[in-house]
Order: sequence, then structure tokens, then C-alpha cells
Amino acid sequence: MSNQPYEGYDPYQQPQQQQPGPQQWGYDEQQYATQQWQGQTWETQTHAPVPAAAETAYMPPQSYERPYVTEQPQQQAYAAQPAPAAPAAATAPAPAESGQGYGPATVAGNARVTDAQRARLEGRSPIIEPGMQPALLTALLGLLLAATAPISSYALVVPLVILQAVTAAGWFRLNGMWPARQGIALAFLGGVTADVAVLVAGREQAPAAILGPLGVWVLLTLVLQLRSHADPDTRMYGLMATVASSALAIIATGHLGADPDTVSVGAAAVAVAVLARALPLPTPASVVVALLAAAGAGIAVGGMTGVGTRGALIGAAAGVCALVGHRAASYDYPSRFVHFTAGVALPLTAAAPAIWILH
Repeated sequence: MSNQPYEGYDPYQQPQQQQPGPQQWGYDEQQYATQQWQGQTWETQTHAPVPAAAETAYMPPQSYERPYVTEQPQQQAYAAQPAPAAPAAATAPAPAESGQGYGPATVAGNARVTDAQRARLEGRSPIIEPGMQPALLTALLGLLLAATAPISSYALVVPLVILQAVTAAGWFRLNGMWPARQGIALAFLGGVTADVAVLVAGREQAPAAILGPLGVWVLLTLVLQLRSHADPDTRMYGLMATVASSALAIIATGHLGADPDTVSVGAAAVAVAVLARALPLPTPASVVVALLAAAGAGIAVGGMTGVGTRGALIGAAAGVCALVGHRAASYDYPSRFVHFTAGVALPLTAAAPAIWILH
């Protein structure tokens, strides 16, 4: 038997030749580009499989590694090199891109803050008073209540409904919840329901006509919030805001349930107190002047009605409640919309219980 190698293995039927040299075995461009090995080679054992000839380009010989000829001193040298400090590069702020309006990247979250947060960081007071323009609107609405109360209950309902609508909208916006159309509509509907109940039942049954819708609306708000799919914190926040707004709108019905002369005295006292509070005076002096003006207005209007000297007490009590509502509308950096809703309505709404109790 012949000792010559098996020649049928070559699929290209290449002629018998001598042992290939370095230029023919592995480094010949044409042969390397057309030859594909089916068995395991050192390339397929230590690296990814060599792609097809049509998908790759010829690489220079010096780019191939020699995995079996690595020396131990080189491995130790590589192991001794420290790893790069990645956290230092991660924490370095990136420069802001031009025209994007974004600040540098941070690892502590968004660098943007609201106006209220910025003012709080700067140490400014969170109390921003509504000013003279909302005070004028409050005085106008108070004078409408004082003028329509002696006429009839139905005449008083007109400015009262306006007061309840502005109260519902202003309270939600004061709590940062906007738009909240369903909550505002629910609170306003509660106030209107209490108005209708008082008109139907009469002033003698005003306590039951006011407290009844208040309890029903609290239960209705609770049921509606339980059906919400929001997270628990959001539902609790919405529940408290809706209950408070509904309660304020319903409590404002106290103007309709009180004696007409008492309503005239209290509403006039609120109008004068809010105007005095808006004067450019120091806060302590402004508060004192507002309370004195409210008591004086109570005496003046009480003398024109059947209230008499008791008007001073009613005016002072209504003035105190009006200043409480004015302070609530001034808290936590309120917006201009808050000033023209809550800032207008809360002084009159907060005075309603005092007028109702002292009538």
C-alpha cells in the first residue's frame, strides 16, 4: 500500500505540491479569502468563528494574537495595573447643551425647583398676601350680601352662589390641585344643595338643612374616592381636599340661615376689615386696624338695623374670622389665581359660622 496522503480530501482538486510556505499557508490573500475550515482550529477554539469570506476583509498578519505563546511576566504586569476609577467619571457634571434649556446632569435627581421651593430655600416668607385688588372684590361681594339680605332669601341666594363657586375653585387651587373639575363641581353642588334645603325648610330649620347635606357630602366623597384607581397617597390627599372644599361651600350657606340684619352687619364688617388689612402697614398694625374697623362697621350698620350695639360684637367676630380666611389664602406662596378666588371668597366664607351663631 502506498504511503502517500489521501488526495480526495481536497474539494478543489488542487495539484500535489510541496509543503506550503508562510506566503501560501494563511497569508496568501486569495487562498485565505476562499478557504473555509470545517474542523476545529486555534481560531475557533479561542476566538469567535471566522465569518465567511464575502463578509470580512483581509486583516494584516501582525493583528493576530498568539494565545499559546503568552508569557507569565506579561500576565502579572497586566494584573498589577489598577482598574480605572469609574465613579469619578460618573459623578462629573456634564456640560449643558446649547439651546436645550437643561442644566448639568446630577446624581441627586432633577435640579429644577418650583418657585415655592426656591423661595423657601432663599429664606423668604411663604406668606404672600392677596393685595388690594382681591380685597376690593371681597368688599364688593360682601356689600352685595349685606344689601340683598334684607330684601329676601331668594335675592341673597344670587351673591351666595357666586361665593360658593369661588370658594370651591379657590380651595382646590390653594392646595395645588388643578384642574379638579369633578371635585370643584361636587363641592359646589353640595353648597347649592344646602341652599335649596334652607329655602325649602326655612330659617328655623337651618341647622338641620345645613348639617344634613354636610354629612351626606362627606359620605359621598368618601365613596367616590374609594372607587378611584389612584395610589393611596393621592386618594387620601384628594379626599381631604374634596371634603374640606365641600364643607366650606356648605358652611357658606350660614349666610342664608342667619337673620338678615345680622348678615348685613357681618358682611359689611368683613368688607371693611379686608380693605383695612390690605393697607400698606406692618402686619401687627394692619391686624389691629382691621379688627377696629370691623367693630366700627358693626356698630354703624347695627345702628341702621335692629341689631343695635350688639353689632360691635358681631362685627368683631366676623372680622376675626375674615382675617383667618385671609391668612389661609396667603399661605405657601399662592398664585395670582389663588388670590382672586380663595383670597376673595375665604374671608366671607369663614365669617359665615360666626354670623350664623350670633344671629
